[in-house]
This record gives sequence, C-alpha cells and structure tokens, in this order.
Amino acid sequence: MQILSAAQTRLADQATIEEEGIASIDLMERAAQAFTTWLTARQTPAEAGEILICCGPGNNGGDGLAVARRLHGASYAVRVALLPAERRSTDFETNHKRLPEAIPAQELNAGSLPLIQPGTLVVDALFGTGITRPLDGLAAAVVEHINQAGARVVSIDMPSGLLTDSPQPSDSPIIRARHTVSFELPKLAFLLPQNARYVGQWHLAPISLSRTFLKQAVADMHLVEDALLAGRLPRRATFAHKGTFGHALLVAGSYGKMGAAVLAAGACLRSGVGLLTVAAPKAGYDTLQSQVPEAMCRTDRDKDHISELPDLRPYSAVGIGPGLGQHDDTRAALEELLCTVLKLPLVLDADALNLLGANRGLLDLLPPRCLLTPHPREFERLTEPARDDYHRLELLRAFCAQYDCYVILKGAHSCLGTPEGTLYFNSTGNPGMATGGSGDVLTGVLTALLAQGLTPLDAALLGMYAHGRAGDRAAAQTGQIGLIAGDLVQHIGPALEELVDLADNF
Repeated sequence: MQILSAAQTRLADQATIEEEGIASIDLMERAAQAFTTWLTARQTPAEAGEILICCGPGNNGGDGLAVARRLHGASYAVRVALLPAERRSTDFETNHKRLPEAIPAQELNAGSLPLIQPGTLVVDALFGTGITRPLDGLAAAVVEHINQAGARVVSIDMPSGLLTDSPQPSDSPIIRARHTVSFELPKLAFLLPQNARYVGQWHLAPISLSRTFLKQAVADMHLVEDALLAGRLPRRATFAHKGTFGHALLVAGSYGKMGAAVLAAGACLRSGVGLLTVAAPKAGYDTLQSQVPEAMCRTDRDKDHISELPDLRPYSAVGIGPGLGQHDDTRAALEELLCTVLKLPLVLDADALNLLGANRGLLDLLPPRCLLTPHPREFERLTEPARDDYHRLELLRAFCAQYDCYVILKGAHSCLGTPEGTLYFNSTGNPGMATGGSGDVLTGVLTALLAQGLTPLDAALLGMYAHGRAGDRAAAQTGQIGLIAGDLVQHIGPALEELVDLADNF
C-alpha cells in the first residue's frame, strides 16, 4: 500500500473527480459517509452521547459539516462549532447551506470557545492535510481548549495542526486524538513515534480513489500488507528435502548470553531452514544441544566468546550478532567474516552492530546487499543522533545508499530501508514485543529466509511482517504484558504459513 505525500493525495482526489465525472462535493460526501460509517459502527447514539464537531474553514471543515448532517439524520445528538474566516472553501459553503437548522451551530471567537462537557465526543474537522505551518491565533486556542478538556477526540483525516510530511516545532498546537480516521491510504505522520500522542489509533476508510492514478503514482514509501507480499514466499514442493531449504550459520552467544543464541536458533528452525549450524563459545555447547537439538553446534576454541570463524563454504546464509558480546577477539572474527563472506547473504544484528558502531572503519567492509537490523539507538551508533523521526528516515536512506545494504530499523512500524531509497513500513506487531530477545528472533527468521534462496528484499519484507504477525498471534494468547520472546518462536511457523497461503488469494 502506497504512502503518498499531501500533494499526491490532492492529485489523487482530482484524478478521481475527473475520471468519474463527478464534482468535488460528491467526493466530499463520499468521505463523510465513510467516516460516518466508521463512527456509527463503533458508537450507538446512546454510547456516543453529545457529539461536538469542530469545523475549520476549508475542505476538512466541509467534511465535518457533512458528517454532522449524516449523524443528525441517524439520530445522534450533534452540535457544530465553526472557526471564523474571511474566506471558506466552496465545498464548505455548500455543506454549510445543507446543514439542517435543527443542528446547533456556534461561531467561535476568542471569548466564546465551545463548551465541552466530561462525556462529550469531539470530532476534529478543523484542518486536514492542507496546512503547511503551525497553527496560531484562534485556531491554536481552540486546539488547546479541546486538548485541555480531556474529551474523547476523533480526527477526520489528520489531527488538526499535524503536518503530513514534515516535522514541526515541539511546542506546536496539535490536536491529541484518541482515533484518527484517514481516507484510503495512510499518511507518513501516522507511522512515526513522535506523532503517536497526536494520532492515537489510526484507521483507514475507503473512498474508492482512482485505481488508475494510484497504480501510476510514483511512491517511495509503502505500508507492508498482504497484497504486497502475495507470491513472495513459495509453497513447498512435494519432493523437496532438507537440502532444498538451505544450510544457515548463526554466529551467536557468549558467556551469560546464550539465551539469545537459543532464541535466534529456534526462530531460524521454525522459519523453514533445512539445516542450521550455530557457531558458539564452548560455554554454550550444553545449552544449545539441550535447548535446540535440531541444530548442529560448532564450538569456538574460546570458552566464553567467539574468537574464530568456521569454514563458510557449506553455508547458504550467515546471521551474526545475538548475544555475541564485544570482546576484541570477536571484533576480529567479525572483520574476518566481512572480508570473506563475499556473495553469501548476511544478517547483522545486536552486538555485531555495536562492534560496527565502535569500529566505524568496518562499515566500509560491508558486503553488498547485506541486511542490518538495528533498533534506533544501535542505528544512531552507526550514523549520528537524529534530530527527529523524519531526520532519522533521511539518515536511513543515506546509509542504505552509501553501503548498498538493507536496514530494518526496528520499532513500532519497523521501517525497511533499501539501497534504492524506497522505504517499507511494517503493519504488524504490538507493544508486547518490546521485550528482550525479540530482535534475536527476527535475526533467526531473516537468516532462514535468506538461506532458502529468497532475495534480501523479499526476506526482509516477509521476515519483518511475519515477526510482527507472530507477535500478534502470541499476544492473543498471552496478552501483551505477558508476552516473551520465546512465544514469538512458537508462532513464527504459522505466521509464515499465512504468507504462503496469500498466493492462493491474489
């Protein structure tokens, strides 16, 4: 699913109007109906109570007026508050004239802000994607008034005051919505941590924008969902054997951190690899043989940490980093790996990334098309501190281009950066996955998929999505609070099986 800019979204609206031969007011009615359908499916008139719809002077306000009319017609208790303006959009004026006289409408001013009782449901229709600067004056005062009321707030399309594609000053007045209902496609602002307190839970309401335009639109950002993944994970052939699905090598573990190696190994096996060898220090031998008997164990000469590499020729992919530690011998082994891995697919995570960050010269040895999986702090060690989440995406694009690599920047809506500059945001997962070991599981999944011959892009997309989906499946059983990384391992297989089945549905 594409993530379009505010400008592209306006072009999509215009293309839909021209293609269908309708007026812009008709598309506004379609959006209002989509929002109303979403709201009425979740709140009966009795549950919603009084609904205050705050409308700005543009098309977002026009949406709000149309919603007010439709909710009133469905027996909801509605009143409207209007921001004054010298000019209002044509479609706003049309819907203003259509507003039934039975709906109370208040023209706001500095001395007359809307009354918001404790139970009031506020629909924010002040400003949408058209704003390009922070709100000020009366508009800012209304936003602050709504926020301070502590009411339930649902925003139409965008929380008012939030810019769609770019950051803004930290003290900018922005609506803090409990829910944001956007139309057809997500906005970049929804996917970034710094905006979570404004957006709340976001939802998409379809309004049938032009398929032709969307198909032809050039987008360098995408939300990863089922349709994007269909056909990327092939169904297993009847006469396949363990050699068909590759031999993975995991270089992992150190004294006191063998659990990370166990989690990565378990995830790798559950992700369908044919054979798995774990290179670990001697201290980890008994742990691995007892906890992951399906894996072969190749022990290092050192008891407590990795100090050497096995012969890489038997393997079809390598993953390195979980529980590795940062001993100088381990750094030397990592450097040797980077110099000898050549075209062998490679995943780097955890302490492998920390060693790269502490020894930046090693970055120049990264083999082409390798895959890195840092969380934001680890990524900062590889690049520089980000000013904000938008700047972090710029750093991600630049890093992937400079080193010809793929990077999964982990977090809510993990973002995959590619050498070509395209970004892919994940749509699965939940806060229960914010627990030690989750990243080790992802390393195992990715290593297994690469070992089976998938391209780095396909492995990253499928692995990122399945990892989050496993978290969602696990949370359904344990709850988010009780979820641990080992639960993810148990659900990786079914999550990947769902992706195989997609080929039959598209």
